[in-house]
Amino acid sequence: MASPFTFTAEALRELAEQALARARARGASDAVVEVSESVGLSVSTRLAKVETIEHTRDKGLAVTVYLGKRRGHASTSDFAPAAIAQAVDAAYELARFTAEDDAAGLPDEDTLQRTPPDLDLFHPWEIDTEAAIRIARDCERAALAVSPQIVNSEGANVYTSSGHFVLANTRGFVGGYPYSRHSISVAPIAGDARGMQRDDWYTSARVPAELAAPEAVGEYAARRALARLSARRLRTRRVPVLFEAPLACGLLGNFVQAASGGALYRKASFLVDALDKPVFADHISLHEDPYVPRGVGSAPFDEEGVRGLTRDVVSGGRLTGYFLATYSARKLGMKSTGNAGGAYNLELRSTLTRPEDDFRAMLRKLGTGLLVTELIGHGINYVTGDYSRGAFGFWVERGEIAYPVEEITIAGNLREMFRHIVAVGADRVQRGGRICGSVIVEGMTIGGA
Repeated sequence: MASPFTFTAEALRELAEQALARARARGASDAVVEVSESVGLSVSTRLAKVETIEHTRDKGLAVTVYLGKRRGHASTSDFAPAAIAQAVDAAYELARFTAEDDAAGLPDEDTLQRTPPDLDLFHPWEIDTEAAIRIARDCERAALAVSPQIVNSEGANVYTSSGHFVLANTRGFVGGYPYSRHSISVAPIAGDARGMQRDDWYTSARVPAELAAPEAVGEYAARRALARLSARRLRTRRVPVLFEAPLACGLLGNFVQAASGGALYRKASFLVDALDKPVFADHISLHEDPYVPRGVGSAPFDEEGVRGLTRDVVSGGRLTGYFLATYSARKLGMKSTGNAGGAYNLELRSTLTRPEDDFRAMLRKLGTGLLVTELIGHGINYVTGDYSRGAFGFWVERGEIAYPVEEITIAGNLREMFRHIVAVGADRVQRGGRICGSVIVEGMTIGGA
């Protein structure tokens, strides 16, 4: 197939070398440049009518210049030689007047990924606007056909994006690769005599053929919305909570935030000085693997060109490592873990999980308690670990969903929540760079009427 890009990989490399040469000529002690190009299509429909059609084609060059321990950064979307020279000069001038920072500088040479693996991350979707509209309409139509109680829709969306880049620095590192990502989503609205409820669902993949069928996405989103009708309130109580798998991925995101170098060196995390200490229940491990072929959270190297680590960040419940970029690692007196840009394919595992532990099995394990399917707000204090979120979900009795509940809050402390995970389901989903099944946390406070 024809390339979707205007520039070849070799052309991006030449632009990067041009910027580095200019930086050297200006007297930079070091420099790093990233040159990128991306193309995309996003189509949204609502009730069979086209709402938005967005074609994107972006390009950019970003350069960072170092004068010893002083740093300056600038960027341009113009690839003309004069514009690139101007961007380099701007970064150089900023570096001249920036205060020195002992942690500033390029990654250590022994951490750079000199031989990046091919992870098969580029699978562009050969789809035109009319085909994208048909898929969005099919998805929404399937949702509306589930029941007369599906009375409206916030719309359906089809999205595809492809890009490529080259990252290069004055230590001899040059690397880059093409990538793609695609998704289909829909948000139907259900209604009855007591009011309306909405829910949504989506499918996302590197490879178009691995997306779920649009009709399946629409039907599932509609059934989720219908299940929310006639929601009740709960009285305040303390119960076990089952986090649906997508929300459990969110809990992993909370952990990554707390275990990241930026929060740690600023002393803004409840995980400061937690290395080699128990932070999860002892049946829990957290496995990170940046090198999964076609993985949504995969990358041959991080945003600085540093190779990632295949490792257990948590083993037997104990924290064995942090998520560090070069700067934060130096602030902590450590080495980069290749996590500039976040975690890569981070998976929550439990030695107690069995293949038959699907969602129904997790409800039975919960017994009587709260199933949470939506979280609202951002009530997390990462310094203390205190956790309080608005929530929607379902009250569960004797392993069966009894009725939907709304206008509640769930509260606890992340330190205690992680330690009191009693079960992890086999119903795994991936959301971004995180992979997790549903999770049961003992003893959370439910605030209600």
